[in-house]
Amino acid sequence: MNIAAAYKKMFSIRLVEERLLAMYAEGRLTGTIHTCIGQEACAVGVVTPLLDDDIIVSNHRCHGHYLARYMDIKGLVAEIMGLDSGICGGIGGSQHLYRENFYSNGIQGGMVPAALGMVLAESKKRKDSISVAFIGDGTLGQGIVYESMNIASLWSVPILFVIENNLYAQSTPISLNLAGSIADRPKSFGIEARSCGNDLEDIYATAASMTEYVRNERKPACMIINTYRLAAHSKGDDTRDFDELKHWKGNDPMLAVRTSLGPLADDLEIECRHFVDREIEGIDGSQGNHGRNSG
Repeated sequence: MNIAAAYKKMFSIRLVEERLLAMYAEGRLTGTIHTCIGQEACAVGVVTPLLDDDIIVSNHRCHGHYLARYMDIKGLVAEIMGLDSGICGGIGGSQHLYRENFYSNGIQGGMVPAALGMVLAESKKRKDSISVAFIGDGTLGQGIVYESMNIASLWSVPILFVIENNLYAQSTPISLNLAGSIADRPKSFGIEARSCGNDLEDIYATAASMTEYVRNERKPACMIINTYRLAAHSKGDDTRDFDELKHWKGNDPMLAVRTSLGPLADDLEIECRHFVDREIEGIDGSQGNHGRNSG
């Protein structure tokens, strides 16, 4: 993995989402926004080893996954603004994105069986594509997730379930809503499961190994990333403990990558700021805003 290129993606994703939150505060956006601030390493680390024909299925917190795949800042922001120039013509908003081999939807767990079906169809065409389904720990209360794991194992479907465990389901801590081990859940269906921490290189190494396993063995696997979101669940108030947030901000994976890059990080950040500014400022706000933004 090219660490400098990965850092540029991570830093750009954060800049975009910080701009989106600012735009919402300024009244330029309506609806809702779920940022992945603090979880950028998850998106970049998992998406980087994927091939062009691989299918990515995301959820309500999808901006990072989309940008890690395409870095289409102008199309994403225009979509959230409800503009015709957006990815989906301003109709999908923040949560419902579509581009070739990328799909997201806000219904928790609702896209997991779709990810299963799409890659099953590709397999029947003798293609070696795999599917990656991103979910959060808060989605583990949805029965459809386990039904999908069961069928994936039973039919040997090449899908990688990626569980981004950020320790909260909206504002409820995992200790109050989830019993037992996360890893034991896929394992109970005979699915290979591995965990990794909130470190870019660790995530990438695990993702590269697991995607290779899924692609070559034509079997499902599950990757659990123990991460943490540094922003609120949505654009509202954050009710988490201040000391807890302080601890995790001190362990922001962006800081570790920045340190490893040394002085080069400053140059990369300047380049990213200019790029993000150009992309957002280049959006033509006159291209039809139908009041459909975000949502």
